[in-house]
Amino acid sequence: MEQDLQGRVALVTGAGAGIGRETAFQLAARGAVVGVNDLKEELAAPVVDAIRARGGRAFGVVQNIATRDGIREAIRRTHAEGGGRFDILVNNAAWVRYQAIPDIQPETLDRMLDVGFKSVVWSLQEAAALMDPERGGAIVNVSSAAALRSAANSVVYSGIKAGILGITRAAAAELGARNIRVNAVCPSAVPTEGTQRNRDAARDANRIARTPLGRLGTVEEIARSICFLASDGAGFITAQALSVDGGITLTNI
Repeated sequence: MEQDLQGRVALVTGAGAGIGRETAFQLAARGAVVGVNDLKEELAAPVVDAIRARGGRAFGVVQNIATRDGIREAIRRTHAEGGGRFDILVNNAAWVRYQAIPDIQPETLDRMLDVGFKSVVWSLQEAAALMDPERGGAIVNVSSAAALRSAANSVVYSGIKAGILGITRAAAAELGARNIRVNAVCPSAVPTEGTQRNRDAARDANRIARTPLGRLGTVEEIARSICFLASDGAGFITAQALSVDGGITLTNI
């Protein structure tokens, strides 16, 4: 019952696929009213339809959250659609390119920062303003195992995901007085549509060999962790980075 989210209003950014989509499914299955954000209607709409087909409540929030106005409007729309309440924010959206240091281009850096870093800052401003000061709320930021243990060709990605952990801790310190909890999850490599371009059989085999649990994680497992951090079951947990990685980050030194 501690993960019962009945009646709570949530927004998941980048919810048209992968971890974001599964998180939207699982939040709705626990009773939350879910705003499904993505950049395109054709990505958000099927997720909304699937949630409704399962008996859940959801609506599309088609906004470019890479801009300050876009993420603010996404949160305001969720607040309005939720009948004037806003309880859960999942900052999941990312735009990722892996490049060697000499190959990093300004446009790549700017877009990755806009989607994966700046949007989190702007979302905190708007979400904190709309969350009820007595009921409080929960913010879960999707970071990465790359924030803790990095590889070559990931300077920008690892830097952004490490920055997300700094934002998480600082926001938790600042917003705790308003009963707003801020946490992060740090998944290792998980098969999704978005990660497919950077995965192959050899890389997967190497990751599996170095993972104590002997397999890759799933989007379902990441989403369950996010739902836990958003729930009353995590009511005294804030400023934390939860590694959901099969043990790979803290082993095989």
